Amino acid sequence: MHESSAPALHATAKPRTPRNWGRLVVIASPQVWLLAFLLAPFLILLKISVSESDILGIAFLPIVSWVNDNLLIRLHLSAYVALATDNLYVLTYLSSIWWAFLTTVLCLLIGYPFAYFLARARATLRPALLMLVMLPFWTSFLIRIYAWKNLLDINGLINQCLLWAGVIHTPLRMMFTDFSFMIGMVYGYIPFMILPLYATLVKLDSRLLEAAADLGATPARTFWLVTVPLSRAGVVAGSLLVFIPAVGEYVIPTLLAGPRTLNIGRVMWSEFFDNLDWQRASAVAIVMILLILAPIAWFNRAQTRAMESVR
Repeated sequence: MHESSAPALHATAKPRTPRNWGRLVVIASPQVWLLAFLLAPFLILLKISVSESDILGIAFLPIVSWVNDNLLIRLHLSAYVALATDNLYVLTYLSSIWWAFLTTVLCLLIGYPFAYFLARARATLRPALLMLVMLPFWTSFLIRIYAWKNLLDINGLINQCLLWAGVIHTPLRMMFTDFSFMIGMVYGYIPFMILPLYATLVKLDSRLLEAAADLGATPARTFWLVTVPLSRAGVVAGSLLVFIPAVGEYVIPTLLAGPRTLNIGRVMWSEFFDNLDWQRASAVAIVMILLILAPIAWFNRAQTRAMESVR
C-alpha cells in the first residue's frame, strides 16, 4: 500500500505553471502598489509625528534604540497634544469637514439631475454628453482654477458683462469669498459625482418604472420611491469621491478662498514650509487621514449590507 500510494502523492504535487505565476503577479501587483505608495508614506508620516528632532531640527532621532542592552522606545506625542488643546486646529478640522460636506451636497444636487438626464438620453447622444463631463480632465486642474480667478475678479469677465448689461453699477466683490471658494470646489469635483451616478442610473431596469406607473404611481412618486433607492450605491460612491479629497484640498482654497477661511490643507502647508515644524505637520496629516477613514469604513459597511440584502 505504501509503495502504490507514493506515486499518487508525488503526482499531485504539480509545479507552478507560467499561468499560475501570471495570476500571482496580477494579484500581488496592486498589493505592492498600495504598500509602496500608501502604507509606506503613512508610516513615514507617523514616525515623524512621534519623533524628536535633533538640536538643529534637521534630522529625527530614532524611535527604537538599544541603550545598555535595553530596548528604549521614545514616543513624543507633543504634536498631538498641541492639536487637541489648540482651538485653532480643532476649528480648522471642523471647518474643513463642513466645507467638504457642503461641497458634496451641492455636487449631489447639481450632478444628480444631469446624471439622470444623461442616463435617459438617446444612446447616440450619450457619448457626446459624457465627453462634456470628462472634457475638463483634459486641461490642467491648476489652469482651470486660475480661469475662475479671471472670471470672478473685480475686473473679470462676469463683472464686465453685468456692467455692460446695466444689471449692476459697481463691480461685485466675488473673489476671495466663500462664494468663490464654493464655486471652485463644486466646479472641480462635480465630475466625480456625475460619473458614478450615471454608471448606476444607466443600469436601472426601466421595467420597474413601468410597473410603478401601472400601479398608479405618479412620476414624482416613482422617482422618489424607485429611482432614488436603486441609485443609492451611486450616490454613496459619488459622495465619497467628492468628500474625501475635498477635506484636504489645498489648491482651490489658496487661489479662491478668503484669508479667514479655515482649511486643513493650508494649515499643513504652513506647518511644513513656513514654520518648518514637520512633527506637527505630520500629526495634522495623520489626524486628517484618520478622519477620512471613518466615511470609508461606513461606505464599506454599507456596501457589505447591500450585497447581503441582494443575496
